[in-house]
Amino acid sequence: MTAARIEHLVTSGTFSLDDGTWDVDNNVWIVGDDEEVIVIDAPHDAEAIVAAVGDRQVRAIVCTHGHDDHIDAAPALADATGAPILIHLDDRLLWRHTHPDRNPDGYLSDMRRISVAGIELIVLHTPGHAPGAISLHAPALGTVFTGDTLFAGGAGATGRSYSDFPTIIRSIRGRLLVLPPETVVRTGHGEPTTIGAEAPHLDEWIGRGY
Repeated sequence: MTAARIEHLVTSGTFSLDDGTWDVDNNVWIVGDDEEVIVIDAPHDAEAIVAAVGDRQVRAIVCTHGHDDHIDAAPALADATGAPILIHLDDRLLWRHTHPDRNPDGYLSDMRRISVAGIELIVLHTPGHAPGAISLHAPALGTVFTGDTLFAGGAGATGRSYSDFPTIIRSIRGRLLVLPPETVVRTGHGEPTTIGAEAPHLDEWIGRGY
């Protein structure tokens, strides 16, 4: 049995909300071993994700939140792999904006544990960027997958519908910055960082308001 590991894929497409559309590159994180994996976010290109997974069993497709650029390929990926789509209950309305005719297969709640390849990932409800935004903490791998909640250099955007800046700051302060400082932060877009690198700057983000 091989040890659990993290694989990374970038897909490109668009993000649309509030009558605007933007070009985006999204991170896809694949966590598992040679036999089974979970896929964290399913943006833009189901075929590319299927190719990266190969012949391994996909235990779950875990959506960090309901914005279309994180879920648009989820139904096609589920159909191709047989994996269930999981999202936090509080993002069911955002999900329906993109997929009105297809429900997720299950709803996540805070502190739920998802097992794959002999390790556990712990669901942390981290609202603010979206009501049902989650992060996934994998202590055995020394990492947290933060979706669009925490990035290198600041909090996720809160200027659009369903988002709130004070809420995301509470999530970051209370759920993420309490993790060990060496924890690697793997984000929904862009480059990784660490909890220790970001924690000293929280007051700066609060002061600037984003």
